[in-house]
This record gives sequence, structure tokens and C-alpha cells, in this order.
Amino acid sequence: MLIRSTGRTLQMARNRSLKSLDLRKSVNNSVNVSAGDTASLIYLWNPWTIITCVGSCTSPIENLMVVIMLHGACSRLAPLAAFGYVMATHLSLYPAILILPVALLLGYGPDTPPTKVFLQKGLSANKIDMSDNGKGTSQKGFGQFSWKPILHFILWVFIWSCYVLLLNSIILNKVGGLQEMFEKTYGFILTVKDLSPNIGVLWYFFAEVFDFFRSFFLIVFNMNIIFMVLPLAIRLKHRPCFLAFVYTAIVAMLKSYPSAGDSALYLGLLGLFANELAEMQFTFFLFFGYIGVSLLSPVMHNLWIWRGTGNANFYFATGLAYTCLQTVLVVETVSSMIKHDRKLRLLTKA
Repeated sequence: MLIRSTGRTLQMARNRSLKSLDLRKSVNNSVNVSAGDTASLIYLWNPWTIITCVGSCTSPIENLMVVIMLHGACSRLAPLAAFGYVMATHLSLYPAILILPVALLLGYGPDTPPTKVFLQKGLSANKIDMSDNGKGTSQKGFGQFSWKPILHFILWVFIWSCYVLLLNSIILNKVGGLQEMFEKTYGFILTVKDLSPNIGVLWYFFAEVFDFFRSFFLIVFNMNIIFMVLPLAIRLKHRPCFLAFVYTAIVAMLKSYPSAGDSALYLGLLGLFANELAEMQFTFFLFFGYIGVSLLSPVMHNLWIWRGTGNANFYFATGLAYTCLQTVLVVETVSSMIKHDRKLRLLTKA
């Protein structure tokens, strides 16, 4: 329901933006599916979502908190967005990088075309009607940043963080306290001490690397995610919800202990942009590539771990192919979104 509501909010913002640019013909002729329904169906009927539920893992809870955060940010409900952000970061360290998309959503609002498109069309902030009923109520124009929701969000993040840490300190008072909790959770994630096979690639790399270089590569791999945050935020600041999808996909690809639930989340969020990414390339390759990896990965794991007739290279090959597919997906979605914005810019010039 939250994904569906978020999709409707994004689609309403998209339709308002296109109508304000006098692109009614483009709206009617282009693909205009229900983004919320598409995203919710993809997430609910995704095989990886079903697997995570059958396996009774905690990934659906983490995904729920991320969706709550995005829904609250799209609706500009700072307390709800702050609650989802604090809980998602508490359950897993990596959603902390979603602070930028949330701040952009609260400051700018849902995704819109680039500001240059509106400047080319000659629209002023006072003449843009953001209301749904079209009665001429004056609203803030596109591209105007508001700091009030951001400050409200920061306040609620502080309140929820204090509340969560207080509860944890009370519960864990006799078993090590907060310091022990941080060492066993965030420290465990960052140091990659458990090298049990998973669908990622870091377990194989750190199993082969010399101990002398382990600290260096830990810094490199952990910083690799952070290096991508700022450039993508600068380029996609006008589409913060899509930026959150890109961050989620990158985290699922580079995190130390990925799971099937991570892929279920970003594939569900991908459905929110079905209209903008309608002309994305390599969809056939990606679709059947994901199916192939989903079928081969458990087979190779069974041959290696349980039957003993395979080796680690077979299973690692499926993980490497899976990472390559995710890389292609991220590159193609970002390229398609940029092409879509460029197409809107050309239509406004016509």
C-alpha cells in the first residue's frame, strides 16, 4: 500500500509538471501506466520477495522501513520519514546514505523535470499552479528549495534516535550495552569478519586476499559506496525518488552481506518509474539474466556446499554475473532517465 501510494504521488507530480510545460500531447501519446500499481505488483509477486518471506529473514522489515521513509518524504511528512530513516539505519547501516534523497524530497518535493526545462519554457514560480483542482491557488514553483521540512526532519531524527538508543541501552544493559551492540552490528558489517558464501562477491575476495592488505581493501570497498553518493546527487537532484532507487541498487550490489531481499526492494522501486524508463535498452537481456542467475545460484550452491561435486568458483561465477547484471541495470536506468529529461527539453524548444 505504501509503495502504491508513493507511486501515485510521483505520477501526480509528473502529470502536473508535463501539463505546466504544455506537453499535453506528449502526455497522451507516451506510455502512461499506473506507476504505483506497477511497483506494488512487482514487489509483491517478485520471486525474491516470496523467498525472503518464506525464509523468515528480517529483510522485509528493513525494506518496510525504507518504504516508510520514502513515503513520508514524498508526502512531506517529516516525522514519518524520520522514523523510517532511523529504523532502517538501525537495522542496517547502509540506508544512512539515503539522507540525501530524503532531504531533496522534503526540500524540492517529488520528482520533476530539470529546472532548465521550466526556464526554457519561460514559466515563473508565481504562475505555476501546483494544485490538483486547477482553481488558481498560488503554490511554490518548481525548483524552489524549502529548508523548513529539512529542519523538521532533522529534529525528528534526533528524537527518534534518542528514543531508539534509550530503549537499546535499557534492554542491553546486562549484556554489554550500546558499545557491544555497535561492535556486533555496525562493526560486523564494516569489518566483514564472516566469510560465509552469499550472493555478493566480497566474501570470495576477502577469502583470497592477504591479511596484510585486508585493512586497505576494507577501506576501499566501504568508501566505494560513499564516492558515488555526491556525483549522483548533483546530477539527479531534480529526481530524488529515482536517486533513492539508484542508491538502493548500488547498496545491494556493493554491501558486504547482500541478500535476495535487497534486490526485491530496488526492483519494486524500479516500477515507480515505468513511464520514464519505457524506452530503456537491454530489458530483454536483464530480464532473462536475472532469471538465469536466480536458477543457477541455488544449484551451484547445492553442488558446492552440500553435494561436494562443485567448487567455490562455480558459485562465485553466479555471484559475479549477478553483480554485473546489477551494474548494467544501474547504468541503463540512469542513462534512460537522463535521455528522458533531454527529450523533454527538446520538446519544450519545439
